[in-house]
Amino acid sequence: MVKMLSGRFFVLLLPLVVNGIAVVTSPFPYQLPFHTAGDPYIWSNTNQKVQYVGTNWPGHQEGMIPEGLQYSSIKDIVSQVRGLGLNMVRLTFAIEMIDHILDSGGDVTIKDSLTTALGTKNGPTVLNKILAKNPQFTASTTRLQVFDAVAEELAAQGVYLHLDNHMSKATWCCGTGDGNAWFGDTYFDVKKWTRGWSYMAAHAANWTAFASIGLRNELRRPDNGRGEPYDWYTWYTHMTATASAVHTAAPDALIFFSGFDYDTTISPIPLGSALTGSGGKTATFNPTSFPYSNKIVLELHRYDNDDKAESCAQLESNLMNAGYSSIDPSNSKVKYHFPMVLTEWGMAQDGKYFSTTTYNKCLIEFMQKWKPSGWVQWDLCGSYYIRSGAQDTDESWGLLSHDWSKVRNQVTVDNSLSKMVKATLL
Repeated sequence: MVKMLSGRFFVLLLPLVVNGIAVVTSPFPYQLPFHTAGDPYIWSNTNQKVQYVGTNWPGHQEGMIPEGLQYSSIKDIVSQVRGLGLNMVRLTFAIEMIDHILDSGGDVTIKDSLTTALGTKNGPTVLNKILAKNPQFTASTTRLQVFDAVAEELAAQGVYLHLDNHMSKATWCCGTGDGNAWFGDTYFDVKKWTRGWSYMAAHAANWTAFASIGLRNELRRPDNGRGEPYDWYTWYTHMTATASAVHTAAPDALIFFSGFDYDTTISPIPLGSALTGSGGKTATFNPTSFPYSNKIVLELHRYDNDDKAESCAQLESNLMNAGYSSIDPSNSKVKYHFPMVLTEWGMAQDGKYFSTTTYNKCLIEFMQKWKPSGWVQWDLCGSYYIRSGAQDTDESWGLLSHDWSKVRNQVTVDNSLSKMVKATLL
């Protein structure tokens, strides 16, 4: 059966009847678990080529639950994702949520979390709206139980879940002075980060929709020299160790490695370059040396920063030099081939911006040419519980309207997101 939603068609899968017995068929287009094979593709369990086309659903800010639930039910939000032709969600979380669970005797209720984040007046008000839209919850529902409910609904509607650690301390991302920038920064306790991933990966391994994880969002050089040395050896040491912890806890999950400078470069990894550090330390990222060698994916972010003059050839060259060479089988300089996913890209959803720079046009052309790549748009949100201290903040880049009820701007979706889907899928 085909249903219409927000101007888009999607398939509603019904039970298959065999000999009078209803057999529930999987709503997923590709069978989990996924794996990699030393080439530019993600592969399904039945060896189909998998491509991610998705959106970001933040849950890493002070409320520490996925955004938008005061305006819409989880079921309706996931239906919006499906209606846009997307097959995955990058769901973000903060390590602080796990610290509370492990260090304070258990998870925090959404009542207490929202009161802490929004105050004694607005917190209960938002909570009541959430409970009205999502009556399966109560004031005593915990934050992680909300993540469970999102995961369950994603599975019900055939949307893959990619779990991303966005921050250590729950707050808006990102800046060089926010204390979350690099290993050993003010709030970036490496031991707690690894511990948090072990806990979260083991928990997520029970989710039917769970396909992959992103180790850390937008690593960047912190202000005033805080933290450990900002070099590739430090990156190698901590990223591979935490990847091992994730793999032990959730061996079926793909593991996404992000790069330097707000995840805009990861070029040394596919090239097999020496990863040097202070004191002459050096290492090489050799995938065959890891127990998760068939689970490695690289990720990058790409925004246009109002660069109106960049040609499509320049955008392609810049992305390839940043690490997209990983998916070019003809590049003799590449030692290791990994799948690559552009886990953040986006723009204002105003019906105008998509046509004012070359970014949208060139990114679509790039995805058309380099089809092994997948992508995740920033972001789904119509609004945030709180962002940078301001409550009920509008997200002008969000695919959905402020009240999460519909597409924010159909013109932008038609000329950007929908064309990206068409360009990407095989």
